[in-house]
Amino acid sequence: MNWATPAELRAQVQRLWDRGELLRDSVSDSIAWPLRLTLKAPGSADLASRFEAVRDWVRAIVATPHVRFEWREWTHRVQGRQQLPAAACVDTLDDALALIGKTRPTEEFRALWRLTTDEQASLLPWLARRPLQALAMADRWRRLLAVVAWLQAHPRPGVYLRQVDIPGIDTKFIETHRGILAELFDLVMPEGAIDRSATGTAQFIRRYGFRDKPVRIRLRLLDADIPALPGCSGAPDITLDAASFAALRLPIERVFITENETNFLAFPASARAMVVFGSGYGWEALARATWLHACDMRYWGDIDTHGFAILDQLRSHFPHVVSLLMDRATLFAHRDHWGDEPIPARHALVRLSPEESALYDEIRFDRIRPNVRLEQEYVGYAWASEHMARALDGPGRARRSG
Repeated sequence: MNWATPAELRAQVQRLWDRGELLRDSVSDSIAWPLRLTLKAPGSADLASRFEAVRDWVRAIVATPHVRFEWREWTHRVQGRQQLPAAACVDTLDDALALIGKTRPTEEFRALWRLTTDEQASLLPWLARRPLQALAMADRWRRLLAVVAWLQAHPRPGVYLRQVDIPGIDTKFIETHRGILAELFDLVMPEGAIDRSATGTAQFIRRYGFRDKPVRIRLRLLDADIPALPGCSGAPDITLDAASFAALRLPIERVFITENETNFLAFPASARAMVVFGSGYGWEALARATWLHACDMRYWGDIDTHGFAILDQLRSHFPHVVSLLMDRATLFAHRDHWGDEPIPARHALVRLSPEESALYDEIRFDRIRPNVRLEQEYVGYAWASEHMARALDGPGRARRSG
């Protein structure tokens, strides 16, 4: 027996709600009423073989509130003339909403629509496209509209989010709602007020012209004879914003980059050299320092797929970077310290040397063992010192092999 149930009729209307169609209809009359529902009903054979079950089904299905049934008459040789529901209809939007218990939420959405019509009519297409998302933010919608209005009055403001002064709205509110605000800003702001090259919530600040926190670069001068800052001596640990780093004018010939803080702190002294504490894939700030192109650059990362991916990304800015301690000999000399890379990269990398590419392929295709990795902190200090000494004694400018 596969006859329709009241729950199945409600589920058909619920699907319209879940797709946002009922909310859209509440402000745009987008659905042609009455709405016919799919009704799987008994047939004449069921009247003969399951008469009591059919009668119970009719009693249950017609008790479904807010649904109107159309009937079909059957004449059976034993039971005589009988009527069975042949179609189920929901006549109005109000009936549909009452059937699934969504009358009050719909009134809330209509209130949002009226508010938006009065304050930001250009956002109505967004409400129509994402009614359920708007309804979920009904308690915040007025504040979101206030932020939109503020940016309209202050396009590309050049201030930190902390400086946005709107009653009842703090920095955390804006940061938490960057995704939705970006969609709203794109609908109301003039083209010249949006930096289309900045995409995603991570670049929200730049896209709409707010002032961003300066990216900081941490470094140590490895040559005690190079003056650093007044009062500093030896190899001080210095942090500069990216603009100040880019403006440095120091007699530096070698730059080492490492992703491990202990390696950064323990890096040995070297004439006319510095070491930079790496930042993974965030090389844009470092790329502003054009003077690095005249330096011998060495990168020391983990021996795993992401370590080589970071090296590949760094070379998109500095093609002459040479890898340090990211070779097959180092990997196999530390077999006891192999770990597992949780989510290895599998894509091809085009900026590796032949030797690096060969090792990267061995790792990403699990030819050594599945998900093998050697984190740089597990490379023995004696081994690292020996290889770093060769790099420190090398020429002032190196070329990447291959």
